[in-house]
Amino acid sequence: MGEGTTGTSAAPSDDRGHAAPRFELLGPLRAFRDGTELPLGPPKQRAVLAVLLLQEDRPLSYEGLVEAVSGGTPPVHVRNLVQKYVSGLRRALGPGGPELSWTGAGYRLTGADICDLRERRRLVDGALAARDAGDIRRAVELAGRAEELWRGEFAEGLHAPYLAAERLRWAEKRLTVLEGRLAGEIELGRSFEYVHELVRLVAAHPLRERLTELLMLALCRTGRPTDALTVYEAARKRLAKALGADPGPALRSLHQRILRQDPDLLPLPPVPVP
Repeated sequence: MGEGTTGTSAAPSDDRGHAAPRFELLGPLRAFRDGTELPLGPPKQRAVLAVLLLQEDRPLSYEGLVEAVSGGTPPVHVRNLVQKYVSGLRRALGPGGPELSWTGAGYRLTGADICDLRERRRLVDGALAARDAGDIRRAVELAGRAEELWRGEFAEGLHAPYLAAERLRWAEKRLTVLEGRLAGEIELGRSFEYVHELVRLVAAHPLRERLTELLMLALCRTGRPTDALTVYEAARKRLAKALGADPGPALRSLHQRILRQDPDLLPLPPVPVP
């Protein structure tokens, strides 16, 4: 995968032959034209661009843009600053689109290709379709390719209330896809290769029960049911201390299956590669 764009189609151009810039948000915000990264200006200007990109061609009112970028305590000269950033973005994006305009209802950025989000959506949709069709190998492959698009946190390094909320939302989406991929890897008999990754993920997200469940399952499938029970007990104590709650139904059910020595939890042979 190249350092520039991640989409699958050529960038459009205007009638003067200027290629439209293509954007990436799965990591630090970047824009490329003809394989060259564009300078997008200071951090607040970049934050304005990221917020407008995420509107997906919808206008955003002046007040909404100020709130999204500055929160409830905007700087005194915020109107001048917003106009300065918008002018700076128009210069940075140059000819060939996208178009940043004032519609009367707000600022609107049209024709922007956020190529890594578009490609990720295509891959995740394909993974879900493959899983529903019973093609676990294909689902795992596509989910892995979607994960490879990430270069860091969503819109990494840009500080704005709206982007902070989006960063949390995308972190959740990323973890959900990752959990699906790891569940598929375990189902394909590849538990041994992913135990260490799951140990790391559980340490990073100690209250996320799905990751604990997958680690317990992987340990069982590698012949380590006692270690799986130890993982459960540690999770139970964490949840009690942090939330005053017991593990959820899925985790409790797996715990009981391990205690009953459910034969379905025995190690699986790897699925042969065709």
